[in-house]
Amino acid sequence: MTAGPVDPDSEWQRKGATISDKTALKEYGLARDEIVRAIRTGKIQYRVCSMHGNPWLRLLRRQVELLARTKYGDARLKDRKARTELGRVTRELKRLKAQVAELEKRKSLLEAAIGRR
Repeated sequence: MTAGPVDPDSEWQRKGATISDKTALKEYGLARDEIVRAIRTGKIQYRVCSMHGNPWLRLLRRQVELLARTKYGDARLKDRKARTELGRVTRELKRLKAQVAELEKRKSLLEAAIGRR
């Protein structure tokens, strides 16, 4: 069985395959002018999007990652990815701790209500 033609837009539709220009700046440590220069030279594809009337650029994550790796090397890219992941994990832990505290409070109230019978 042969695979059908590859849809060039499929990567744009895949979850996690795209990234906003602002997130690219933050996650990969790139400067805005570096991204614009890469777009102008054809190294990065983009699509203009808008949310609530505010325009932003949608970029392919693999191309942004390749640009960062080419400009700054693997070591810096790994460091930036680790820092980004650490931030995500820290936020998730904070959210879960707040959720556990709320559940503990609710449990205490329920136990007190049962104890009053």
